[in-house]
Amino acid sequence: MKTEPTVELDDTKNDDLVTMEDIIRAHHRLREAIVRTPLHRDATLSAKYECDVYLKREDQQVVRSFKIRGSYNKIRSLTADERERGIVCASAGNHAQGVAFSCHALGIHGKIYMPSTTPNQKVKMVRKFGGQSVEVILTGDTFDDAYAEAMKACTELDLTFIHPFDDPMIIAGNGTVGMEIMESLEQPADYVFLTIGGGGLAAGVSQYIKTMSPSTRMIGVEPLGAASMSEAMARGQVVTLDEIDKFVDGAAVKRVGQHTYDICKQKLDEVVKVPEGKVCTTILDLYNENAIVAEPAGAIPVAALDLYRDEIKGKTIVCIISGGNNDIDRMQEIKERSLIFEGLKHYFLINFPQRAGALREFLEKALGPNDDIARFEYTKKNDKENGPALVGIELTSREDYEPLIARMDEQGINYTELNRDPSLFSLLI
Repeated sequence: MKTEPTVELDDTKNDDLVTMEDIIRAHHRLREAIVRTPLHRDATLSAKYECDVYLKREDQQVVRSFKIRGSYNKIRSLTADERERGIVCASAGNHAQGVAFSCHALGIHGKIYMPSTTPNQKVKMVRKFGGQSVEVILTGDTFDDAYAEAMKACTELDLTFIHPFDDPMIIAGNGTVGMEIMESLEQPADYVFLTIGGGGLAAGVSQYIKTMSPSTRMIGVEPLGAASMSEAMARGQVVTLDEIDKFVDGAAVKRVGQHTYDICKQKLDEVVKVPEGKVCTTILDLYNENAIVAEPAGAIPVAALDLYRDEIKGKTIVCIISGGNNDIDRMQEIKERSLIFEGLKHYFLINFPQRAGALREFLEKALGPNDDIARFEYTKKNDKENGPALVGIELTSREDYEPLIARMDEQGINYTELNRDPSLFSLLI
């Protein structure tokens, strides 16, 4: 039974902004640039959910994400005059790599605007794929800053802007993922789970699969902290979220596209939201149990399977692993978020009594036999005796939490649970 709220969508006919012919033409264009990524049955996930789970491995694409499909299709379809003038895009991640690869492959000059806060590894990959064909401009602190500069360049230099998702040619290119899925299965899938960020992948894939197999249930999956498509569906129009959690960076979008929204509201059967902590657990499970390195946006469709555990038994399921550009420097944060979400790591501010042996008593009488101190530091560096201590405790099982709290209360320990106080947690952790 689903435990997260869902948005039920209708199935009325759309205006065919992107047609089947558009997707088929994109398929022919892309054969010269991309690889046909595998669709394989995953034995571990199939056993876990008692069904046939197939993974579409876009993390094995030439730029390690599906983004090359839309960007190459768009750039390849430009007129000779547009290609001569050059193109421009704004991105902090996979779209930039797809555009850079396309520029190099097609001999087109491109300006790629990226926030100055973009990790160096991603900047290096863009320059690697683009070579001498692209100019990377680092500007501002956010994507919005980079986007503003990119649009300014479009106007001043008469360049063509390559949108990351809200363009019919981008959507059509992404739709080739759905075409490959349909061609690879003997029978259509019962469910297809796919990531929603700006909506380009969901729009393209659902347009193709729903046309070919209306009975297939298309499930769009968003991060809980950046659920812009869910909000748009609820309000009946595209809206801009005031704030988002940027952790699932490949799907953390404040505003979905108008074109993608128009298609998704007709072709998706449901949109569900998955907590970022659950995504982290899934990333670790995919790595440890399946030897798959998935970025947060790539793992989120698999994370949604728990919400459908009862419904999908005995069914044929496809999850699109949309990308694998995961920065290894984030792994510690991913593990931390997973432990907190699973109820295995808890942080406290503890005021220890000002007497000898107080800390030892806490270790001996409050902690359980399998509890571990994962972090300990005094909040006052120059007056440790008069300030609380920040204590992180890692548990072996979620069920160990209540006994820990009971022992702390029994010992009369003065504490504040930071996991239950978002303001203090974000400030101290």
